[in-house]
Amino acid sequence: MYFIYIIYSKKLDRYYIGTTCKVEVRFREHNSGFYNDSYTVKGIPWELNLSFECESSEKAYKLEKFLKRMKSRVFLEKVIVDPNILLDIQNKL
Repeated sequence: MYFIYIIYSKKLDRYYIGTTCKVEVRFREHNSGFYNDSYTVKGIPWELNLSFECESSEKAYKLEKFLKRMKSRVFLEKVIVDPNILLDIQNKL
């Protein structure tokens, strides 16, 4: 089972989109600075805004790539409010 997730940093006022098979573990890694040189270290503490289950890792990575290409904060915030948007997108990818 794979998930895409969206986290938010008040410190940076930015969203981050990722893919993982273990959301809770990956979220803790972001907030602990587990990867010292990563972008997310600068934004600690992060808040988990969305976790969305995908049918496969392939679909999760395609959905992550789609969301990142959108480069739209407004769109991400709509997705956070209504994750069903992702179902439609996932079915078209």
